[in-house]
Amino acid sequence: MEGPLLHTLEPSRLTVFNRVFAAVYACAVVALLCHRSSKLIHSTAATLPSISISLCMLTSDLLLAFMWAATQAFRMRPIHRKEFPDNLVRTVKESDFPALDVFICTSDPHKEPPMSVANTALSVMAYDYPAEKISVYVSDDGGSQLTLFAFMEAAKFATHWLPFCRKNNVVERSPEAYFASSNSWSSEMEAEKIKTMYDSMKIRVENVVERGKVGDEYITREESKAFLKWTHGSTRQSHPTIIQVLLENSKDKDISGLLMPNLIYVSREKSKTSPHHFKAGALNVLLRVSAAMTNAPIILTLDCDMYSNDPYTPLRVLCYLLDPQARSKLGYVQFPQCFKGINKTDTYACEFKRLFQIYSVGFDGLGGANHVGTGCFFNRRVFFGCPLMLLLPEIPELGPNHIVNKHIQSQPIMELSQKVASCNYENQTKWGYEMGFRYGSLVEDYFTGYRLQCEGWKSIFCNPERAAFLGDAPITLVDVLNQQKRWAVGLLEVVFSKFSLLTFGIKHMGLLMGLAYAQNGLWAIWSIPTTIYAFLPPLALLNGINVFPTVSEPWFVLYVFLFLGAYGQDILDFMLYNGTVQRWWNDQRIWMIKGLTCHLFGFTDFFLKSTGIFSTHGFNLTSKVVDDDDQKKRYEEGVFEFGVPSPMFVPLTTAAIINLVSFAWGLIMLVFRGSKLEGLFLQMFIAGFVVVNSWPIYAAMVLRSDEGRMPVRVTIISTFLACGLVVVASLTLRG
Repeated sequence: MEGPLLHTLEPSRLTVFNRVFAAVYACAVVALLCHRSSKLIHSTAATLPSISISLCMLTSDLLLAFMWAATQAFRMRPIHRKEFPDNLVRTVKESDFPALDVFICTSDPHKEPPMSVANTALSVMAYDYPAEKISVYVSDDGGSQLTLFAFMEAAKFATHWLPFCRKNNVVERSPEAYFASSNSWSSEMEAEKIKTMYDSMKIRVENVVERGKVGDEYITREESKAFLKWTHGSTRQSHPTIIQVLLENSKDKDISGLLMPNLIYVSREKSKTSPHHFKAGALNVLLRVSAAMTNAPIILTLDCDMYSNDPYTPLRVLCYLLDPQARSKLGYVQFPQCFKGINKTDTYACEFKRLFQIYSVGFDGLGGANHVGTGCFFNRRVFFGCPLMLLLPEIPELGPNHIVNKHIQSQPIMELSQKVASCNYENQTKWGYEMGFRYGSLVEDYFTGYRLQCEGWKSIFCNPERAAFLGDAPITLVDVLNQQKRWAVGLLEVVFSKFSLLTFGIKHMGLLMGLAYAQNGLWAIWSIPTTIYAFLPPLALLNGINVFPTVSEPWFVLYVFLFLGAYGQDILDFMLYNGTVQRWWNDQRIWMIKGLTCHLFGFTDFFLKSTGIFSTHGFNLTSKVVDDDDQKKRYEEGVFEFGVPSPMFVPLTTAAIINLVSFAWGLIMLVFRGSKLEGLFLQMFIAGFVVVNSWPIYAAMVLRSDEGRMPVRVTIISTFLACGLVVVASLTLRG
């Protein structure tokens, strides 16, 4: 007899339409490429400049065609899932729930405020799940006393916060989010008391962070012993292993007498000569330390600012992990990244609707969701080889099947934990290459998920109506672009590794899944056609050279169809996932901006590193601190924030200037030459489209006087570059 239904899946209603449209659009793309190639081959009177233009446009169209084809993989079998946690609760006893280890990573108390990290930890400690089965591990890669102090304070506050949440059935279990979201609690004396305690804790933590040290007035003599673990000369790049158990569920209880979750602070050993492997290295240390202490079969990984927004999230996960038909090969359950504080029009497209929703649904239908770095529940077994072969770690106690039967603060457990967190422990081992989170890319989440899929593990995309997790999104353009540049470089590291998506990936996952991963991995390649279309057609327009068919030619209709078809399908997808027209417009504008900035610089950076010229990239944190009230105000009003003289703004501004001049010249010539410009109509349209999208750039250059305007230095450099390109193009194209 079958048990109650725990989950369902339903194919998207757009599947048939997507497949039919893909077939029609593919014919149009092939026709375009054939037309381009034929015109290039059979042109007898072609000059060197015209041949160069044709080759550039053909290259651009070939890349666009490939990226479009790869994108279609997401549209071949999108599926939507639904879970029934109420059925789970009725049929499975809480005592049978598997234990859960939560990994939270932070590395800089000044860019990632300790109070934000503490709120994330408190939100998952308060899950509607047996507290004695939850263990929260906080990795502090910066080795900061400030972070440890914040969690000492959070551990004390948790003894009041957890019973308050249970008693009042609180849904928003991050204290900061709860007290900021509603005033309904203000008339309740108990809530006022809890808020007073929280505000007091927050003031103490922020005072300590501002001072940069933990004063004796904030800690007891017993607590001060924990800070003696920092040796003289400890820095972020060089410090000993520090493991501090702040709460132990075998003895610590809350004010109602119930056991508390485990709370463990971990700062792995670092030295200037040992490899750090950035976030993946920190996660592997947590994987080993947690194995020694609790070894829960389920692991949740969270970014430090991604707090839980739904206390029932683990129950949704169990609907899949406890399904006997799925669990043998189910490696992880991925939730989408969702963000709070995004302005009404999502100026910088930080919602990432395609990556975290549309594409994830497509991935799920092909064979499993991609891993996006946070909000992911892993089966611990997934880190120890493929489903059919268990890789045994060098120490048996680290294996996924080991049962821990000692207290986490017992001497053998603490000694083992210290040992596996040392900076040289992984030398001559399989960690990071065949076991654990994988090394080899700045985007360790993408690479790890990809490798697990290639090994035969399945995954699931879980997207409930109420967001499971909420985090912070950057509110300045330069932060967005720096983050995306790091992603672009990391993704290219995977594409051009021995685990290449187009060879290794397709071989192990199949064509569609390989293409889907390649579409993400080749983000930086968008910079090539974007740059060509941003500069070549307007420069040709200024010189009266046709790049596209005239309005009277039949091929003109093909170009119009390709443009409207691509944009039409894109906006349809966007709107069906609760988007708005304004958000879609900003999203496509940011896509073009990325092509001329972070994707272009990421591609160049990767190329320079690969050729051994030099390397400039590394793991740079996106700051979660926003202290400028004027900056916040501009963001809320949808005003672009430039402000800093970033080199990435130069090609963007140069393209905006050239297209504006080109469009204006085209209008002037249209007045004087009229119908003779019908061959330049498409170039006029492209230049005008770029001009409309570039309005925030023009405003930042000449109309604004606030701190977020385009730096004068960038404007001057870009103007000279634009003039130089116009002169060179005039001499070259007319020659």
